[in-house]
Amino acid sequence: MPHANGGDADLYYEVHGSGPAIVLSAGMGGSGAFWRPQLEALSRRHTVILYDHAGTGRSARDVGPRSIAEMARDITRVLDAAGIADAHVVGHAIGGIVGMELALAAPERVRSLTVVNGWGKADAFLRRCFEVRTGILRCSGPRAYVRAQPLFLYPPRWIAENIAALEEEEAHMVAHFPGEDTMLQRINTFLAFEGGARLNAIRVPTLLAAARDDALVPFYLSGQLARAIPGARLAEVDFGAHAFTAVTPDVFNAMLLDFCGETDR
Repeated sequence: MPHANGGDADLYYEVHGSGPAIVLSAGMGGSGAFWRPQLEALSRRHTVILYDHAGTGRSARDVGPRSIAEMARDITRVLDAAGIADAHVVGHAIGGIVGMELALAAPERVRSLTVVNGWGKADAFLRRCFEVRTGILRCSGPRAYVRAQPLFLYPPRWIAENIAALEEEEAHMVAHFPGEDTMLQRINTFLAFEGGARLNAIRVPTLLAAARDDALVPFYLSGQLARAIPGARLAEVDFGAHAFTAVTPDVFNAMLLDFCGETDR
């Protein structure tokens, strides 16, 4: 499988399908595999690029602390390696923060921006959620951290109905965990992000996709982003929680395809 080589970290990426490009940037875990529920539907119309963030997955691991600006440049390195001039940039949570940074730093590479359950500034509620998660990681280790993760990502009923698949996924995630130091560095970096007045300078077409039942990143934070980014469109779903892209993939896929198609037209 290809890597974007050079720079300070080799980045694993995959290219699927054909058509206008979409690059998908994962959330806290950093793995491109997060987007598997989107792959088939999107690749029918688009060139779809999945990649693992530096320090995670199959990308270079021992990269040390990484700034959001560096993570945004990583997307351009992946696009360059794939021979793609510009793409619809889609980011989940912290992947959305990276997408916003890229839209500010290199708007010519961004056909459109989609931020899924993101934020422009972490408030007291979000900080407390991550305080609990980091406490679990520090005190009980990666296995306990991964064990607790579905409680922050998915609706309770969906967890109950998909427990067998979650148990299987849990073993895989523990085996491929980025490492305690890397995860803590990532959490600290993104909690420190404050878009502020800079977000007003984003001029690419922007979709803010958010779930009203997200218990980790509250829906109102997407509303704040909508007021900060000129012309941003806020699209909401009632069910699916923080990872509604996996819980109700058909809903998200249709939403994204409509937005990208409208932008391309």
